Amino acid sequence: MSIMWIVGGVYFWVYRERHWPWGENAPAPQLKDNPSISIIIPCFNEEKNVEETIHAALAQRYENIEVIAVNDGSTDKTRAILDRMAAQIPHLRVIHLAQNQGKAIALKTGAAAAKSEYLVCIDGDALLDRDAAAYIVEPMLYNPRVGAVTGNPRIRTRSTLVGKIQVGEYSSIIGLIKRTQRIYGNVFTVSGVIAAFRRSALAEVGYWSDDMITEDIDISWKLQLNQWTIFYEPRALCWILMPETLKGLWKQRLRWAQGGAEVFLKNMTRLWRKENFRMWPLFFEYCLTTIWAFTCLVGFIIYAVQLAGVPLNIELTHIAATHTAGILLCTLCLLQFIVSLMIRESL
Repeated sequence: MSIMWIVGGVYFWVYRERHWPWGENAPAPQLKDNPSISIIIPCFNEEKNVEETIHAALAQRYENIEVIAVNDGSTDKTRAILDRMAAQIPHLRVIHLAQNQGKAIALKTGAAAAKSEYLVCIDGDALLDRDAAAYIVEPMLYNPRVGAVTGNPRIRTRSTLVGKIQVGEYSSIIGLIKRTQRIYGNVFTVSGVIAAFRRSALAEVGYWSDDMITEDIDISWKLQLNQWTIFYEPRALCWILMPETLKGLWKQRLRWAQGGAEVFLKNMTRLWRKENFRMWPLFFEYCLTTIWAFTCLVGFIIYAVQLAGVPLNIELTHIAATHTAGILLCTLCLLQFIVSLMIRESL
């Protein structure tokens, strides 16, 4: 898988990414026909972050935007902060839900209130780059079958080792995977913290499902199984907060794993229809990575048990990687990190 991600990421950069205008001195993006863009921000107990998030959304160099903040039944000072900002900022609209109903309901509420065909959805603690909204909407203007575009999250929490490790993870794994998936077919999921949607595509598939633990994975599969395409736009940067403790990281990854399994099982029968053949690589990638993870876990457990002196009728050499294979894996890991870092620094 690592080799495939490296090749796919390099191909995406060589034939697409390196030709795009980008940088501090790049002019503001000009969108065809100057369409309006609605930025939807679901918020739940975001008193520490929501003001900064809204100011970043309003600071887009593309001016034809509106910002809709949906207060999902917050119990802290989020409501008061949003009301104060709405009274001061003409382009900001605020919707209050009486009780917490989940992100999917908040997104559907914001979409119903939006004036635009193009919806940019971000989290209540995410900071949009100055041109992110325009970049992430642009692919939908030139291809009528693009139903969603996923952006490029960058981690801004780096005060602990866990936070710093995730910076490398997002650079060396997630970015390359998104680029590769876009090359060979479809994308497993849009980013939950920054994604743009075509309203008509959402309406066709019934918007976000409120009974799924990961609404971002679910809506990605719903769109693609209905023959809508999802693009990846690496220039649509968004600065995000991530867990900085092992407990928080475990809860997040457990939620992601459960959500992916739910969506996978929900769509298992529909996946094999011939019109969905471009989704098949996602199936095989999902299976291979899952098998690899469990194989590593089992191998580690057996190694630890034998290291503790517990006798097992298993020859560890038959299931564990040889020294040569271990060196090869480390080399591939290092190569993957270097390639991803070079691509990242080119932006």
